[in-house]
Amino acid sequence: MYPWLDRSGRVSGLKLSVFLALLLPGAWIAVAWAFATPDPAAGGLIAGAVTSATDAMPVTKALHEIGLWTVRFLILTLAITPLRRLAAWPALVQIRRMVGVAAFAYAAAHFFLYVVQQNYRFGFVASEIVLRFYLALGFVTLLGLSVLALTSTDRAMRRLGGKTWQRLHYLVYPFTALGLWHFFLQSKIDVSEPVLMSGLFIWLMLYRLAYRWNGEKSLALWHLLTLACASGALAMAGEWAWYEAMTTLGGSRVFAANFSLAAGLRPAWWVLIAGLAMALLKLIADHGWGRNRAAARTRAAA
Repeated sequence: MYPWLDRSGRVSGLKLSVFLALLLPGAWIAVAWAFATPDPAAGGLIAGAVTSATDAMPVTKALHEIGLWTVRFLILTLAITPLRRLAAWPALVQIRRMVGVAAFAYAAAHFFLYVVQQNYRFGFVASEIVLRFYLALGFVTLLGLSVLALTSTDRAMRRLGGKTWQRLHYLVYPFTALGLWHFFLQSKIDVSEPVLMSGLFIWLMLYRLAYRWNGEKSLALWHLLTLACASGALAMAGEWAWYEAMTTLGGSRVFAANFSLAAGLRPAWWVLIAGLAMALLKLIADHGWGRNRAAARTRAAA
């Protein structure tokens, strides 16, 4: 069945829109890679326009961009369940599998580009994976996502059984954590994006823990506000710890930058804003379309 069709075989506007949106980053990177030249002036109008996205080393830049989108799609996959609950939008569950498979596809493309970068020297690639810890982390993440993608079909779910399948797919959490660790290690000095993604991941994990602690009932507004503050604070602390332990810059200077707007908002503040946005989403849904949908279901049941 095509990914843009619903279970009745009809085209779903939601699934089609998401499918096209998932293709866009990869398509842009592919075009930029194909047309990029070391000298923008030498490549004509189109090449000059896209070279800025890939700099003078198109393969290396494309490799990093694809990896970045892999992490983003993993985080988006995990965000669908909270979004579905907080926005009172059950239909979102229809796109979770699609986004998860897209994350795997981007991870596979990321690995392929690494092989291209190494001039298809498969023996060298294998030795690098064994010898370099951050590459080993990335490869384990890819293998894990491969298993989850292969077992994401309805047939696999029936063969494994619902509970076994669910336990298997809970592994997306540690695999995402490994992917983020890989992201940190390969980013080296500037870890702004890994901190942001990790902060969002922390919020998603805290949300799931709070939901279970609350007896799998809808979280109150104060729960969500607490999660927003906690995830932002943990992101800030994690950023400090990284720079303190892994670089010569020291964590104190970076921590102090969180309280200055000279260089813009630091990642931890964006994590806080994202958490507050989720609380606002629940507030709007509870007093808007969520209430209307609940009333409609009540009338239909009557």
